Amino acid sequence: MVNLKIWGERMTASFSFPEISLPAMLRATAERFPDRPAVSFYHVTLTYGQVMGMVKRAAAGLAALGVQKGDRVAIMLPNCPHYLVAYYAALSLGAVVVQVNPMYTGAELEHLLVDSSPKVIVVYEPLAEKVKAVWDKTGLQRAVLVNFPGPVQTAGDERFQPVEALLMSAQGEPPEVEIDPAEDVAVLQYTGGTTGRSKGAMLTHRNLVANVYQCLADFRDAIRPGEEVVLLVLPLFHVYGMTVGMNLGLAVGANLVMLPRFQLDEVLETIKNRRPTMFPGVPTMYIAVNSHPKAQEYGIDSIRLCNSGSAPLPVEVLKTFEAKTGAQILEGYGLSEASPVTHTNPYGGPRKVGSIGKVLPGTEARIVDTATGTKELPPGEAGELVVRGPQVMKGYWNMPEETAQVLRDGWLYTGDIATRDEDGYYYIVDRKKDLIIASGFNVYPREVEEVLYTHPGVQEAAVVGVPDPYRGETVKAFIVCKPGVTLTQEEVVQFCRERMAAFKVPTQVEFRDELPKTMVGKVLRRALRESR
Repeated sequence: MVNLKIWGERMTASFSFPEISLPAMLRATAERFPDRPAVSFYHVTLTYGQVMGMVKRAAAGLAALGVQKGDRVAIMLPNCPHYLVAYYAALSLGAVVVQVNPMYTGAELEHLLVDSSPKVIVVYEPLAEKVKAVWDKTGLQRAVLVNFPGPVQTAGDERFQPVEALLMSAQGEPPEVEIDPAEDVAVLQYTGGTTGRSKGAMLTHRNLVANVYQCLADFRDAIRPGEEVVLLVLPLFHVYGMTVGMNLGLAVGANLVMLPRFQLDEVLETIKNRRPTMFPGVPTMYIAVNSHPKAQEYGIDSIRLCNSGSAPLPVEVLKTFEAKTGAQILEGYGLSEASPVTHTNPYGGPRKVGSIGKVLPGTEARIVDTATGTKELPPGEAGELVVRGPQVMKGYWNMPEETAQVLRDGWLYTGDIATRDEDGYYYIVDRKKDLIIASGFNVYPREVEEVLYTHPGVQEAAVVGVPDPYRGETVKAFIVCKPGVTLTQEEVVQFCRERMAAFKVPTQVEFRDELPKTMVGKVLRRALRESR
C-alpha cells in the first residue's frame, strides 16, 4: 500500500499512487480532517465527519432498495451536496455511477438509461417528469428525488422516493463490499462519437484515483492539505468537474464550495464571501470574470491556482485573468476515456501559452501517423495523439468493436491531431473527429444534424463549430431547404430547442442552395468551416 499522504512526499521519476478505491480515499481524508468543512452550498456547510455519516446512511438506504455490487446507479443532479453523497454511497456498495447530464432531452436520456440499465436513479425533483416519460422503456426500479431549497414535494408515486425518506429509513451499517480497484468499474462516463452514438467509457476506481494523484503530483508544491477552498461550479456530471474539482478536492481535505450553475454575479459574490483558493474552470468562465468591470472588488485575488480545460484558452484571456488575480492558470488536456487528464502545463515550471503542456506523471504520449497509427512522428510533425497510463479507461460499455478501435496495445487513440516540440510540450492542431466544444460542453455534429433532418422543410443539413469570443466555439448549421420551402433562422433554432439540450442548439444558421461534397457524396465540413 502506498502512503495516502503521497501529495506531501517528494515524487520520483517512477510515479506511484495508492491502489485503493474512491470510497477508501474519502475515508482516509475524513479520518485525517473529521472537523474540516468538506462542502459548502449556499447557507449549508458539512464537515468531513458529517459527509461520511451521510454517505453511510445513503449507502444503507440504497442497499435497502436492492442495490448491489455491479448494479448501476444513475445520478441526474446539478452541483449540490446530494451529488457527492449519492456518488460515494453508490461506489461504497460496489455499484457503478452513471453520469447523467440534467440538460438532456427525452431522447438523449432514454438512450443513456436504456444503454446503461441502472436499477436506481437519483434525480433533481424538477426533472422527474423527464424520467417518468421514459421509465417504461428502461430497467429502472426506483428513483430517489432531491430538491433544494427545502424538502422534496412530490408524492403519490411509489416509484419515486424523497431523499429525506431514504436517509431516515436507513437502518444500521451498509454492507461491506470488497472492491478491486483495478478491475471494478466506478463510473460510466458517456461521450459521443463520429457516428453520433453515445458511448459509456468504463472508468475503474484505479483509473480515477490514479488521475487524482497524477494531477496532485504535478502541482503538489501549491497544495496545502486541509486548507484549500475549491470553487466548484464546473458540473460534476462532466468528467473534468468530477475529477479535478470533486475528487481531487476531497483527496486533499479541501472545502468544496458548490454552485449549481455559472451565473457571474453569483460566482463573484461567492468568491467575495468564501475566499476560494482554487478555481477549476473552462475558458468561458475566465472570459466572464475578466469582462466584469468591478471583478477585482470581489476579492478574486484569493484565488491562487486554476485549471483550464475542455477548450483552448486564448492567450489574452489567460494573461488578463492572471493579472487581476495573481493566480496561475494551468492549461491542460484530457478526454473522458482518460479520466480525463493526460497533459498539463507544470506548476512553478516553464509554461508555454497555447500548449496543453507536458504529460502527467505516469503517462506516456506519442504522435503517430493518421493513416495507420503505428508510425511515431518526430517533433514538429502533426499526427494523432495517443496516450497510455493508469488513467486510461477499461473500455466502452458493451461496445467491444468500438473499444478495439481506440484501445490498441494499451494505447488510447484520442482522435485529436497534435504536435510535440523539442521540450516535450504538446499542441492540439485539429480534431480528427468533428467535435465542437461550446462553453466546455461536447457537441457532436451528427447528433444535431439528425435532429435537423427531422424538420419537414430541411433537405440537407451540416453542422460545424465556428469560433466564438465567449463560448470558445459555437454551433453553426448549414441548411438546404426542400423545394418551395422557406425557413428562417428563428424557426430552425426554435425547432432545435424543443428537441435537444440547450448547449447543442445552433446559434447561427446559414441557408444554401447546395452543400460542398466529395465525389462520393460526403459533405465537406472543413470547406464549410473555411467558408464561414
